Amino acid sequence: MAEFEDLLPVMASKLGGEGLIRELCNGFSLLMDKERGLITFESLKKNAGVLGLGDLREDELRSMVKEGDLDGDGALNQMEFCVLMFRLSPGLMEESEAWFDQVLQQEMDLCSAGCFDGKRC
Repeated sequence: MAEFEDLLPVMASKLGGEGLIRELCNGFSLLMDKERGLITFESLKKNAGVLGLGDLREDELRSMVKEGDLDGDGALNQMEFCVLMFRLSPGLMEESEAWFDQVLQQEMDLCSAGCFDGKRC
């Protein structure tokens, strides 16, 4: 599979959560089939170069659509696209896991101190 630079963590740190989601929505709009409002294999193949994915082979593009297609309709809606982008971003997943571990540790510390529901003793 073609190598790509994972820019989602950089975008997340610069844009914040809402800005990142806005940019993902913009990416979805660039790749979608305008008539169906979905990303299909055909629309992905036609528009992949816009996002620097022009080097991907047809089987790789089909695989991306198949991997992200959670409802089985053969295309990606906006939510499926965003979920796929997060799943394909190891850096962003690592940051999310680190954040989750930190929150979990804070909750465990509160519980061990006899505090519940985030209330301080």
